[in-house]
Amino acid sequence: MSEPTMTIVDSFDGTPLAVHRMGEGRPVLMLHGLFSDANTNWIKYSHAERIAQAGFECIMPDLRAHGHSGKPHDPTFYPDDVLARDVAAVLNRLEIEAYDLVGFSLGARTAVRAVVSGLAPRRLVLSGMGLQGLAGWNERAAFFIDAIDRFDEIKRGDPAFFAAAFMKTMKVDRVAARALLQSVSDTEPHELSRITMPTLVLCGADDRDNGSPEELADALPDAQHVEISGTHMSSVTEAALGEEIAAFLD
Repeated sequence: MSEPTMTIVDSFDGTPLAVHRMGEGRPVLMLHGLFSDANTNWIKYSHAERIAQAGFECIMPDLRAHGHSGKPHDPTFYPDDVLARDVAAVLNRLEIEAYDLVGFSLGARTAVRAVVSGLAPRRLVLSGMGLQGLAGWNERAAFFIDAIDRFDEIKRGDPAFFAAAFMKTMKVDRVAARALLQSVSDTEPHELSRITMPTLVLCGADDRDNGSPEELADALPDAQHVEISGTHMSSVTEAALGEEIAAFLD
């Protein structure tokens, strides 16, 4: 298996987005989680390699304000649903019409927003996500904004300690991240009827950070729930994550 390549494409507003690619075959667009990047979620633990070996081309953008993508500080670069608009822009710039769509955590929220906004992947994978995680974003965003605002004073034992530690590890641009957190839109339960394609809800057995994956699967027109080992953070390291995605897409 060849090493992943990286190209830069301009989004709808000119913001450069880094897109990592691996494999050949049917395109599968893979969206990572908050404060992470394509390498950490998909490449480092060989998920992309497993999916590519199943006959797919893994297309893995670093989301805006993450990884090698642009991190503008001007709040005007973070309109509502900006990440979903970036997804559509990547597909347009790469001239991809037939594809599957995969998201983990914030990537799953983004995938849902993209489909609700009109994208139509053949199959959809929502990982690290439950029903309650798709709405009520303001409360969750407030937790991370507080962690950003108190970044230098957070000590072990503080509820925000692990979030701050992960931001430090990932060298997160906190100004850009703070602006991005305020751009994420909620998905209300009635909007889920628009997600008609076969969907896999894939979650760690000990991951309820974003609510109930069982309830999310039940709320979608054509979905199944699969459980793997791990918490919200550790499930990303499990080989089963990539294996289950590959099996579902295949």
